[in-house]
Amino acid sequence: MVDLTRGERLQIMLTPDEVKAVDDWRFKKRMPSRASAVRELLKRGLSAEGFMLAEDGTKSQDFGVISNGADNPGNDDD
Repeated sequence: MVDLTRGERLQIMLTPDEVKAVDDWRFKKRMPSRASAVRELLKRGLSAEGFMLAEDGTKSQDFGVISNGADNPGNDDD
């Protein structure tokens, strides 16, 4: 049996466009909740190959759900 107890709460702030992107993905994939969609996206992101590590001095605001092209340090489309 799977233990569904979650002991940690993670709070993040998103722009309206970022929330829309998460919700659009959630509904397309038929995820049961926003939280489950975010967990799945985190799982996929953490297991992805070729992601870049943040450089020293990078701020939280430099990362977003929606790619900003070259301005996004986490962007591996280069």
